[in-house]
Amino acid sequence: MSYGLTRLNTSSKKMASGQLSRAEALACSGCRHACHVMLYADTKAQLFGRIPIKHIILMQMRFDGLLGFPGGLVNPSEETLESGLSRELSEELGLALPISVEDHVDSCFAPPSSPSSSSRLITHFYVKKMDEEQIREVERAAASTAADHGLEVLGMVRVPLYTMKGGGGLASFLSHSFIGNARSQLVHSMLRLNLVAPRELHKALTHSLKTHAHTKQDLQAVLALTEGLRKQF
Repeated sequence: MSYGLTRLNTSSKKMASGQLSRAEALACSGCRHACHVMLYADTKAQLFGRIPIKHIILMQMRFDGLLGFPGGLVNPSEETLESGLSRELSEELGLALPISVEDHVDSCFAPPSSPSSSSRLITHFYVKKMDEEQIREVERAAASTAADHGLEVLGMVRVPLYTMKGGGGLASFLSHSFIGNARSQLVHSMLRLNLVAPRELHKALTHSLKTHAHTKQDLQAVLALTEGLRKQF
């Protein structure tokens, strides 16, 4: 296969998956843009003094009850993607963290929020490594000085990268509800940065699917309970 055809096939696959180059994304007419960042650090801390945590990854519980990464909508016609992201971080984390083009990982079309949605949103994902004390400073500021704390952001959370007996830890975390493609962004970043071994991640995701099935049954039971109560009032 020629180089030109290989490049064309690769480009076609990227387009099919919704991926765009940075230039293609910025040239998109009529599109909205959102930038988010994964902040992470290495750590020597241990859970219960025996389970290595190894790495800290920050995510947040959003106002809609979904897990996501810090960031938000930006306007490339008025600001660069990175300055817009820094502005959003200042509001959500209480700190003006510098974000550079080198921190950019990918750009892609976001999944539609509903089948009838006609809005085209492009998400730009960044990854920034910090040291552990910087991560702790972000957590402190997010809970004490961030303008959006308790409003658009309900709290910062750490991703448990370990696996415990019974599937606790990463498997349980991955079974929660995430906004848009945040779960895929998290999984791809863990693999790309070698934060979790592929075998361990596969095991966690497999267990997470089982948790989803159990959660569905539990929700159906609770729904039946509330349906009966609803008819009484």
